[in-house]
Amino acid sequence: MPWDREHLRDLGWQRREEIQVTSPAGPTTGGDSSGRKRVKLLAVTACPTGIAHTYMAAEKLSQAAERLGVDMKVETQGSIGAENVLTDNDVKDADGIIIAADKDVDRSRFAGKRVLSVGVSEGISRPEQLIERVRSAPVHGGGGGGGSVEAPAVGGGGGRERSVAYKALMNGVSYMIPFVVVGGLLIAISLALGGDATSKGYVIPEGTFWAHVNAIGVIGFTLMVPVLSGYIAYAIGDRPALVPGMIGGWIANTGELYDSKAGAGFIGAIVTGFLAGYLVVWIKKVEVPKFVRPIMPIIVIPILATTALGLFFIYVIGKPISWVFEHLTDWLSGMTGTSAILLGAILGLMIAFDMGGPVNKTAFLFGTGLIATGNQTVMGMCAAAIPVMPLGQGLATLIRRRLYSEQERETGMAALFMGLFGISEGAIPFAAARPAQVIPANMLGGAVAGAVAGMASVKDAVPHGGPIVAVLGAVGGVPMFFVAVAIGTVVTALATVTLVDLSERKGRGALPVGDRVGRPEPALAGAGVASGGATVAGGALRKGPSARPAAPASDSASASASASASASADAPEVLSGYLTERTVKVQLDARDKDTAIREMAALLATTGRVNDLEELVRTALRREEQGTTGLGEEIAIPHAKTDAVDAPVVGFARSAEGVEWGSLDGTKAKLIFMISVPEAAAGDEHLRILALLSRKLMDTDFRERLMAAPDDAAVLDVLREVR
Repeated sequence: MPWDREHLRDLGWQRREEIQVTSPAGPTTGGDSSGRKRVKLLAVTACPTGIAHTYMAAEKLSQAAERLGVDMKVETQGSIGAENVLTDNDVKDADGIIIAADKDVDRSRFAGKRVLSVGVSEGISRPEQLIERVRSAPVHGGGGGGGSVEAPAVGGGGGRERSVAYKALMNGVSYMIPFVVVGGLLIAISLALGGDATSKGYVIPEGTFWAHVNAIGVIGFTLMVPVLSGYIAYAIGDRPALVPGMIGGWIANTGELYDSKAGAGFIGAIVTGFLAGYLVVWIKKVEVPKFVRPIMPIIVIPILATTALGLFFIYVIGKPISWVFEHLTDWLSGMTGTSAILLGAILGLMIAFDMGGPVNKTAFLFGTGLIATGNQTVMGMCAAAIPVMPLGQGLATLIRRRLYSEQERETGMAALFMGLFGISEGAIPFAAARPAQVIPANMLGGAVAGAVAGMASVKDAVPHGGPIVAVLGAVGGVPMFFVAVAIGTVVTALATVTLVDLSERKGRGALPVGDRVGRPEPALAGAGVASGGATVAGGALRKGPSARPAAPASDSASASASASASASADAPEVLSGYLTERTVKVQLDARDKDTAIREMAALLATTGRVNDLEELVRTALRREEQGTTGLGEEIAIPHAKTDAVDAPVVGFARSAEGVEWGSLDGTKAKLIFMISVPEAAAGDEHLRILALLSRKLMDTDFRERLMAAPDDAAVLDVLREVR
């Protein structure tokens, strides 16, 4: 819909081409030299990985605003933190706010302003439409991250904003993951190095160093469930919901409060998180006297919501959980005389269902209780199923890496380690993020492992599970125990990637590649160019007649020193010295992506920093399997983090015909940068360079001059503008 006088008049906005406002004192503040008042908009851009799309959306919105004669300031919430932060004065003077984000953005500061909220890809593909639509966006009422009305996607379904529920769940999971990893790994290490297998399980002597390490890990595990609940609530109801969410999660995880031998675990935490969040949103809508309003968010709402939620869980939700626990135990007791395969499958299903919740604890305590009677086969079934979930989810991140974000892949490695020590909670982040796909896969693998262990009469003399019990001699029938664990793990991994992939395929009609559930952002996720010693090979750099001012020096003193040692004094380094004339090629020979990556890798090898060319190529191609590094706008930035290089290095090449790169906008890549960094050199520097590149490459004039530069030296002169 075009800008028109009627709508602009209704909103108090005036387009510079149509309405001129002057005052006796001269031009209106914020207007141009002729006194015309300009519309003032703000924007916030953010993507899950906080690298390329965050800055691409910012640039596209800024460019569109300039074309439409609109003043715009854009805050980017990237991996290196928030930049160009919107101030209170900015918000006060703004006519509207655009949020182009795929993660939760705090909207409380935009109370009373028109807020249009869409996915980050909308900011890239339809910036002008978004600027036009702000005028009819709903006025934000002052709630938190989920308090404003979400805008539908422009055109088709692509680029729509994630639902409040989805973003709230992801918010909780992202905050929970560090607690799972730290707590689980500390417990696993302390058990491995300081524990002894006894009839009561793995016991660490009290007062020892490893007992203290174990205690710290237990604290991490104890906090993970309240943190999950609290930050789900926070994403929905903002700060007033954090306390009821966390206390509700603690109550859910503490079965003693509602006469249950097992707490409700992470599933209970998800329930309390959503209940707390929406309860706070509802309380906020209640009209109260003016003198009470200042204390509502810090006293009244937290107290009311916490008390109501806590009592509701203890007296209403907790009773069914306790009932389920008791009756499941009785039911299992009646099955001890049935087929061992059937009993093992049922116990495996229960162990894998909620990983610490009432169903899991019922099966575990049932097996534990029978050890004292001399029946160790039931615990053997449980012990085989216990590690299957973390091992299976960790294996899934390895065999289908493209389905997972960088953070999920790192969590997968930690889950593999925890699985070896029988810590099933390592799979909780995956189950919380994708319950519909992960929980059934876990249950299938757990059932298979339990059934195989039951068929082979595997025994376990201690109340613990995982390969560690076999290594330390507590298992009878060790070979079949490992067979059961291995088969269950593979089944879980294959079932997980199949279900996740099917979910991905089903969602492709509605969401673009970069917005798919659980997928890494297509561009640059997990890239690496870190600060460190980089040497400029090939002698002095030539300076062309159109040389630009020097780019800012790198934060890495060693990189700057080594680069300046061989660079000409009057030729400033490019991208902190990582890109040199030797790594520039004005015409790429390759016609397809694989060949192009191989040719770019050979270009990097001319610097002497590449010690294994084939491994560099393989790593870069594996990265492409996770998601295309084609950014659109005829740009691609393939990259590799590998010890096949000894120091960070960046190359650039052009292709006149273009190379098909699978970019989101369908364009062929004509401007190709390749980045490689050693595994041990990862740091914030590579994020800074990626952000700078992404931002500058959105400038049409810059791209045109980069394409038109006649030789290597001229290319370097253009690239010196990246700062």
